[in-house]
Amino acid sequence: MENIALIESFSEFKDDKLIDRVMLMAILEEVFRSTLKKRFGSDDNFDIIINPDKGDLEIWRNRVVVADGEVEDENSEISLSEAHKIEPDFEVGEDVSQEVKLIDLGRRSILALRQNLISKIHEHDNTNIYKQFKDLEGELYNAEVHHIRHRAIILLDDEGNEIIMPKEKQIPSDFFRKGESVRGIIESVELKGNKPSIIMSRTSPLFLEKLFESEIPEVFDGLITVKKVVRIPGEKAKVAVDSYDDRIDPVGACVGMKGSRIHGIVRELGNENIDVINYTANLQLFITRALSPAKITSIKINEENKTAEVMLKPEEVSKAIGRGGHNIRLAGQLTGYEIDVYREGVEEDVELSEFSDEVEAWVIAEFSKIGLDTAKSILEQDVEDLVRRTDLEEETVLDVMRILREEFEQ
Repeated sequence: MENIALIESFSEFKDDKLIDRVMLMAILEEVFRSTLKKRFGSDDNFDIIINPDKGDLEIWRNRVVVADGEVEDENSEISLSEAHKIEPDFEVGEDVSQEVKLIDLGRRSILALRQNLISKIHEHDNTNIYKQFKDLEGELYNAEVHHIRHRAIILLDDEGNEIIMPKEKQIPSDFFRKGESVRGIIESVELKGNKPSIIMSRTSPLFLEKLFESEIPEVFDGLITVKKVVRIPGEKAKVAVDSYDDRIDPVGACVGMKGSRIHGIVRELGNENIDVINYTANLQLFITRALSPAKITSIKINEENKTAEVMLKPEEVSKAIGRGGHNIRLAGQLTGYEIDVYREGVEEDVELSEFSDEVEAWVIAEFSKIGLDTAKSILEQDVEDLVRRTDLEEETVLDVMRILREEFEQ
C-alpha cells in the first residue's frame, strides 16, 4: 500500500505537466533505480514492476542463499537463517526474492527520491518544450504580454510557455500593454541549462515574409513566391516577388485594390512603408525597380566588384536616396550591389573626402549616411533638411556649405 500511495501522490505531476502515464512510469523506474544504487550499491539484482494502468509499483530484491557466516556481499547474498525467516524451506544455492517496501529505504531516501522525480519530470517537460518550439523556428506565433521589463517583454502562450521578446527585436513604434496579444516569429530556441530560451522577433525580415504568407492567399498557395525581403524595422521595407504563372501580376496581387491587401501588414508593422517589387533575373532592370520611386536615366554595372553606378536627373536623386538614406540602402541590400548615385548633367563635382583637411571625418560620415558624398550633392540640399536628416548642428552644416562653395568659386 505504501508504494501505491506514493505512486498516486506522484500522479499529480501527470496532470500538472501534461506528461503521459507511460512516460511517468518510465521516469519513476529510472528514479527508483538511481535510489537503489545509492542505497545498496547496485540495482542489478532488483526487479521493478510497474503497472501503468493501476499506477502500482513493486520492488523485488533478488539474492542467493549462502551458508551462515559466508555472506560476502549483503546486497546479492543472504544467509540461510535469514532466508528461513522469509520461507523455512529455502536451501543453500537457491534464489530468494524479497519485496522492498518504501519504508525500508528510509525517510531521507524517499525525500531525495521525490526531489529527483520532480527534477526529472521538469527536465522531460523542458526537453519537450524545446523540441516543440525548435520545430516552430521561423514560424508566426501568438502570445500574450505577461510582464513588461525595460529591456524585454515576457510573453506567455496558451500553454503557459514563457517567450522572450528583447527590446531590439521589437519595432521602434511597438507599445504593448499587459494582457495584449502579440504576433511575431519564433526566431531562436536554445537550451540554457535545462531550461529552453524562446526568442520572438518582430524586426526580422522573415516576420514580414511570413505575414505575406498569412495575409495573401496566392503567396500561401505558392502561386506567388517571395524572393527576398529587406527591412529597416518600422521605417521602410522592400519585398521582391515573382510568379511562375504569367496570368498573375504578383505586385498587384500582393498590394490589392487601393492597397487593401497590404494595409493589414503595414498596420501590423507600425505603418512601415513597404515597396513590393517584381523580381527579375535582369540585373539592370532589378536595380531600376529596387530604386523606385526614382526614375533612372542609365546604369553601369560592375559584376566583379558588385557595384552599380546609377545616373539620374538632379530632381530624382533625393527620391533614389530616400529619407535618411533608407531607399538606396535597402535597394543595395535587395539586389546585393553597392549603388552609387550620380547626377545627370553635372560635370564638375568633388568627392567630399577631398575636403578631409577642412571637414572632420565624422561630419563627412554623417553626410555619407544619407547618401551625400560629393560637394554639389550637399550644396543642392536645404539646410533645415540636412539638420533634420543628420546628427549635425545647423552651424556645422552652414560651415561645411561655406567651405564647399569656396571650392567652386575659386
